[in-house]
Amino acid sequence: MKTAVGTTVIRNGQLFDGNGNAPLANGCLVIEDGRIQFAGPADAAPPTPEKADTIDARGGTIMPGLVEAHFHATYFDVAALEDLDIKYPVEFVTLLAARNAGLALECGYTAARSGGSLFNIDVWLKKAIEEDVTIGPRLAASGREICGAGGLMDWNPEFRKIGMEGLILLINGADEARSAVRKLVKDGVEWVKTYPTGDAAAAEMNDHHTLCMTFEEMHAVVQTAHNHNMKVTGHCRATAGIKNALLAGYDALEHATFIDDETLDLLLQRDVPAVPALYFEQKSIELGPEYGMSQAVIDGHQETLEGGAESARRILAAGGRLGDDEPLSRPGGAFRRAVDQSFARTAEVGGHLLPRQRAPVRRAPSSSTSGGFLLRLLLGLAPRTARR
Repeated sequence: MKTAVGTTVIRNGQLFDGNGNAPLANGCLVIEDGRIQFAGPADAAPPTPEKADTIDARGGTIMPGLVEAHFHATYFDVAALEDLDIKYPVEFVTLLAARNAGLALECGYTAARSGGSLFNIDVWLKKAIEEDVTIGPRLAASGREICGAGGLMDWNPEFRKIGMEGLILLINGADEARSAVRKLVKDGVEWVKTYPTGDAAAAEMNDHHTLCMTFEEMHAVVQTAHNHNMKVTGHCRATAGIKNALLAGYDALEHATFIDDETLDLLLQRDVPAVPALYFEQKSIELGPEYGMSQAVIDGHQETLEGGAESARRILAAGGRLGDDEPLSRPGGAFRRAVDQSFARTAEVGGHLLPRQRAPVRRAPSSSTSGGFLLRLLLGLAPRTARR
């Protein structure tokens, strides 16, 4: 990934630093050789070098790059769960993933953490970005996810004889959980993504109150991953699944949808960040009928949106951390038309998370600050939470 050379000065815009400070009405940003040297009021900025490139913000907002904390680069044009692994061949999905990565960067996301991908595409996508083969955010890779047999991500029936190997590593018991993690070690992933619970998308068999992994399996994943200096996260909607993940020593939680007092206290005690990922629920409710989602699935997404928003409010009010996600790679052919407007709709989603009286510009720290913590955690610049 190339680093800029020379000096760039950005002026004539309000400066938002992403640290919770009030925006500066007349801010200035000075970048030298790809690194920020000054961010503050324009009248306090250092002298501009003669050969500097100057950018006029035209009264807009100067802000940090956002961190996409839950990014599925290989999810594209998906109307049902089954489309994730059999709709397109892996060669085409690889090209689509490169397109999603470019779109993320164009929307202002300069770093992203993968939430899992088909095959090992995100590992090689990261390499392609770093070597300037394609454009995209700095990426933390997860590769294939881990799920208990018969759980949320195990939908191909036995008679098809095709399994789920391209998308998921299916496990039965702690020994198979350890084996799955060791496969990911060889693949070169950095975050191990698991599925402790179900989702509204599988309303009939594995809804959002269903457990899809045992505590013993989850603990085995954490022990093995941490032994190899990898982090662990999980799709955690059901209250019991959130508790199991925290007790097992997970480094982050995806969704934390139905958190109760006990699990909230445990989350705060372990200082574990959560990523609500509510945009998917919102768009499923809005556009689901047009794309054939059943009413049971739509109702489940409504419950998930309401529960997830309430949990996010509670986590923020208690002093916890949230990472942010956007619909750049959200499942849905249902959502393709919304993709180009994704960045502009951030405030719309933020309205579900925070009280309405807070201005939209104050909502960005979940992307720039907590997401940044996830990135620092990945890079070893932030301490891993205590393990049990």
